[in-house]
Amino acid sequence: MIVPPTIVVAGGDFFLGALPQDKYANTTELPRRRVAVESFELGKYPVTNREWAAFAPGHHAAPDLPVTNVARQEAQAYVAWLSRGTGERWRLPTEIEWEYACRAGSETLFPQGDDLAPADANFLYDESIERVGPGGLTPVGTYPANAWGFHDLLGNVNEWTASPWTPSHEPDAMIVPGFFTIRGGSWDGLPRLLRPSWRDGVAETTRCDHLGFRVVRGGE
Repeated sequence: MIVPPTIVVAGGDFFLGALPQDKYANTTELPRRRVAVESFELGKYPVTNREWAAFAPGHHAAPDLPVTNVARQEAQAYVAWLSRGTGERWRLPTEIEWEYACRAGSETLFPQGDDLAPADANFLYDESIERVGPGGLTPVGTYPANAWGFHDLLGNVNEWTASPWTPSHEPDAMIVPGFFTIRGGSWDGLPRLLRPSWRDGVAETTRCDHLGFRVVRGGE
C-alpha cells in the first residue's frame, strides 16, 4: 500500500465563493459567504498513477502523473481501500475544504495574486485563447506550491469532491441528484476556469482525461 502524502490544515474561517471584483464570476459561485472550517488533513498532490496502481494492479500509466478517467464511485472505492489498509478514515474533501485549502488565506483572484501565469499552473490557453501550456498532464509537483504547501489545486486535473452539486452557494440550494461538484480546472482550460471559486457539477459516472481527485485523512 502506498499512502498519499498529506498536509494538516488548521481550522478557521474564510469567504467561500467569487470575489466582488471577479469579472468571470457566475451564479454558481455566489453568494459569497463566510464559512467556518474545522482542521483537516488534505493530500499534498492529486492521487497519482503510482498510488492508484497499488489499489488497481492492472493500471499502467506514467507513475508521477495524476490518475484520470476515474469515476466518482471508483474514487470512493479507493478511499475505502485506504481506510481498510491503514485503519484510519480516508475520504474525499468537501468543496468548502477544497476552496479553503486552495485559497490558503489569500483574498485575491488566484492564490498568488490577481493574474495567473503559465509558470503558476498547468493550463492550455491564456484569456486571448493563445496556447501557452504544455497541452497535457504534467507530473504532480511540477508547478509551485501554494502558501500552505499544496500543489496542483489549480490546473493539471479537475478534482472530485464529496459535495453533491448545487447550482449556487445558498445554504438551502437544491441538490441535483447523481451529480457532484468538481473543482480546480485542468490542463486543457484557461485561467478563468482555474479560479479558486470556479466549480462545476458532473454526473458521478463521468470519466475523462482531465478529471482526478485528492484525498483527506480523517474527519467526518
